[in-house]
Amino acid sequence: MVMFTKLLLAHLIGDFLLQPNRWVIHKEANRAASKYLYYHVLLHFLVTMILLWDLSYWNIALVIAVSHYVIDLAKLYTTPLFKLKSIPFFIDQALHLVVLYVCAYYENLPEHTIALFEKLDWPLATALIFVTFPAAIIMGKLLEAMSDKIELDHKSLPNAGKYIGIIERLFVLMFIILDRWEAIGLLIAAKSVFRFNDLKESNNRKLTEYILIGTLLSFGLAIIAGVVYINVR
Repeated sequence: MVMFTKLLLAHLIGDFLLQPNRWVIHKEANRAASKYLYYHVLLHFLVTMILLWDLSYWNIALVIAVSHYVIDLAKLYTTPLFKLKSIPFFIDQALHLVVLYVCAYYENLPEHTIALFEKLDWPLATALIFVTFPAAIIMGKLLEAMSDKIELDHKSLPNAGKYIGIIERLFVLMFIILDRWEAIGLLIAAKSVFRFNDLKESNNRKLTEYILIGTLLSFGLAIIAGVVYINVR
């Protein structure tokens, strides 16, 4: 675990703390011809070696540096194919994490991977998945008849409400697991404050009732998921 933590820290330092924005722009414009791509890879090698502080691990640092070059180069050439730049970014980061994991546990990789899955808290994973998109879909079905009667006179970000609901349910689930029920009340109060001006300006009773029902339903599903998890873990 210590090895993986050091490798992860080196990655975070090299990819985020020590990579100026001008490097990123130059790499995107020049790709393989960018000198900053090679500076970036060399930087990763040096930071990894410094954090490991053992010359015998030079081969691990080299594997990470070479794989980082290949992954970054692939991202630079495939990014224009994606409408959202966040998609290749997260794919890139996921591949880097896989490489770090393999390098940290290469001596007993199959055994460690199997043990990792065996120790996984499956009820927690199920609860986390449930309060995200499944709960959002369930709420959409339950509120479908009401949503058709709501007239919105303002524009909002696409799917903003859905993602706000997902985030709030994740917070509620976390508070329940940590046995901090009072924090749920604070979360409801905070959301009410943010919504107050919108509801006041709209002067729309149907919208107010719809938001209230949706909020209570969202919190209710998260609370149910949290209570079930606590009782089955």
